[in-house]
Amino acid sequence: MRAKPEYRDRERTEVAVLDALVDRTDDGMSVLELRAAVEVEIDDLEDALATLKDDDLIVVETTGSETLIKPDERVVPDEPTTEDDNQSIGDWLRDRFPF
Repeated sequence: MRAKPEYRDRERTEVAVLDALVDRTDDGMSVLELRAAVEVEIDDLEDALATLKDDDLIVVETTGSETLIKPDERVVPDEPTTEDDNQSIGDWLRDRFPF
């Protein structure tokens, strides 16, 4: 699933983070899981997370020794969109691999 369209006009890494988090809305993700899902350098990921946190688009929850990051409710689409079904291979590659 992808973040709502109104949150897609951001830096590529920020959009990739939001998309990964939307896929795991209920469970959340650790920084390591996000880094594996987004496949960017840790510095780029930290910058993206800081920006998203400043813009209140992510929620950071700490329980014991575990820190999970979840998307803010307003980023998650209400119902699955068919946009992914209609996405071309070129669009899919562009979304996932920075050129």
